[in-house]
Amino acid sequence: MLEQQLLQDSLVGFISHLFFIVLTWKVLLAVKFDDLFHKNRVFEARVLIIFITIAIGTTVSNFFLDILNWSQQLIYIFS
Repeated sequence: MLEQQLLQDSLVGFISHLFFIVLTWKVLLAVKFDDLFHKNRVFEARVLIIFITIAIGTTVSNFFLDILNWSQQLIYIFS
C-alpha cells in the first residue's frame, strides 16, 4: 500500500513538473527577449531562457502539488 502511494505521488509530481515546464516554455516564447541580449549571444540567451523556464515551471508545479497535498490532509482535521 505504501509503495503504491509513493509510486502515485512520484508519477503525479513528475507529470505536474513536466506539464508546468512545457506550459511556461510556451508562455515565454511569446515574450520578446531580443533587446535583452547582445548580438551573437544566441546560445547564452537560449540557455538562460531554458533555466528561467525550469525555475518558473517547477516553482508553479510545487505550489500546485502543495495545494493538492494540503487539501488531501484537510480530511484529517474534520474526522
